[in-house]
Amino acid sequence: MQAGTAVGNLAGVIGVRPEEAAVIEQLKAGSEEAFAWLISRYQQPLYSLIYRILPNPGDAADITQEVFVKVFRGIGHFHGEASLRTWIYRIALHEALNQRRWWSRHQRQQVTIEPENDEQYPPAGEALVDPHESPFDAAAHAEIAARVEAALREVPEPFRTVVVLRDIEGFGYEEIAEILNANLGTVKSRLMRGRAHLKNVLAPFVKAASQRPPRRSPATRACSAEEAL
Repeated sequence: MQAGTAVGNLAGVIGVRPEEAAVIEQLKAGSEEAFAWLISRYQQPLYSLIYRILPNPGDAADITQEVFVKVFRGIGHFHGEASLRTWIYRIALHEALNQRRWWSRHQRQQVTIEPENDEQYPPAGEALVDPHESPFDAAAHAEIAARVEAALREVPEPFRTVVVLRDIEGFGYEEIAEILNANLGTVKSRLMRGRAHLKNVLAPFVKAASQRPPRRSPATRACSAEEAL
């Protein structure tokens, strides 16, 4: 595969370990197309992961960009001990946790001037809403997504990270073990405890939702009004 291979072809070979070497070779050769595809493929997923670790969307956006700088500078030293995706997520997690530790030490008493929502990188919960849904359904799903996101932030580390990697990002147990440099038993234990903590936090919301009368869409309400006439 030559350095000028179209970006579309890159997507076809990424993730298959024997062929992944060709993509990595292009990245090491400094292919702009390869790096452009890499950014388009991983920018939003990495931001979503980092946003769930850091308390500020502006910080999450900055760290996301820093991850790609690290990838650019470090790709020459990547020798395929893990998959490319695993390696990138490992860098992202390392940078995010380092930033959170720094923030905990130096920024607790500072007032942020960042906006609540970053325009370029929307909060991760927004990605859970189907853009083709009706406004009624979208609002209901957005409420649930916001509740889950808020509850997830109450799950302590390192359990939260494992829940995000497994249940949101879809990594397998072995991949998570590689990213965290932990054994499978530790990964499964953290996942179980993280899920249990998340379930406990969400329990009051789930109970309240089950007791709430079913909400009707505007169209249903309109039909009922016509029948009453």
